[in-house]
Amino acid sequence: MRFLLLVFINACAVGLSIACVNFYFQHNWQYFLFTFAFSFTISFVVFYYLFQRYIYSKIKLIYKLIHNLKLGKDLKDALGEKMSEDPINDVEQQVRDWAKEKKKEIDTLKNQERFRREFLANISHEFKTPLFAIQGYIDALQDGMMQEDMEMATQFLMKASQNLDRLTFLIKDLDEISKLESGQIPINYQKFDLVMLVKEVLESTEEKAASHEISLIFKDKYQHPMMVNADREKIRQVLVNLIDNSFKYGKANGHTDIRIYELFETVLVEVTDDGIGIEEKNLPRIFERFYRTDKSRSRKIGGSGLGLSIVKHIIEAHQQTINVRSTEGVGTTFTFTLEKVKPSL
Repeated sequence: MRFLLLVFINACAVGLSIACVNFYFQHNWQYFLFTFAFSFTISFVVFYYLFQRYIYSKIKLIYKLIHNLKLGKDLKDALGEKMSEDPINDVEQQVRDWAKEKKKEIDTLKNQERFRREFLANISHEFKTPLFAIQGYIDALQDGMMQEDMEMATQFLMKASQNLDRLTFLIKDLDEISKLESGQIPINYQKFDLVMLVKEVLESTEEKAASHEISLIFKDKYQHPMMVNADREKIRQVLVNLIDNSFKYGKANGHTDIRIYELFETVLVEVTDDGIGIEEKNLPRIFERFYRTDKSRSRKIGGSGLGLSIVKHIIEAHQQTINVRSTEGVGTTFTFTLEKVKPSL
């Protein structure tokens, strides 16, 4: 026990010091041993009392307080708890653990602050761009363009309407993410055929794929039902967003390939494109709100910049996982899992 060892060492030091002084004057080993034994005993008792009364008991109290704080208990409960026999060592370990936890908390807060600043800057830019455009078109119309050039005025009204649509989509997506995070949008689980859903989504996106000169591929081997347990409409939204993302960052005469694999109790879905790809440094942040790997290209393409963030929230709300792998100039693959329905015996 560290406490007794500390008292013993201090008592030995005092006893030995007094015995050496006595031996210097008496030059007698018998007196030396007697003086050492007597002074050691007195010192041990005194040090034990002082350490126990003023140091050891305080350390035990500090340990109890730290222990209760880590457990989230009331500080007044500390006095009634039974502690270990070596509180000095425990205090040291508790303080080390506490320091590590606080460092993690500080790092988390710093990351959250960075994310908050970037989020505010991004959302400000996302709102300002269409608002300034709308304001410019309206100002031009108010200056008499309606009377001078009716055709140009009509074009300005159409562009103002498009920017209003962009604002509407942005607000709608922000509202959806907020509700997903707070749990206000429930996950309505149902059993459905994933193969059929993929075919429906591909049919609905064929026209858009043709406008981007991209071919949609879903192999003929997926003819048999693949039953999963999930929210059908939300998974439809996930597929639409991922396929739409492949159009934005694909290339002319490219391909978007959808594959399905059975993995024990889950089904793995892959959406792969052969587009421009994503730099490795950008992959960890690809699901962040408004994060764009190619901002100049993204602005031209449009969109709220929230699609992948919504996808991640939906999949995680299903208690499943989503991942991305990509190589620049080769393409990108998004994969997510869904709960598989076990066939009835």
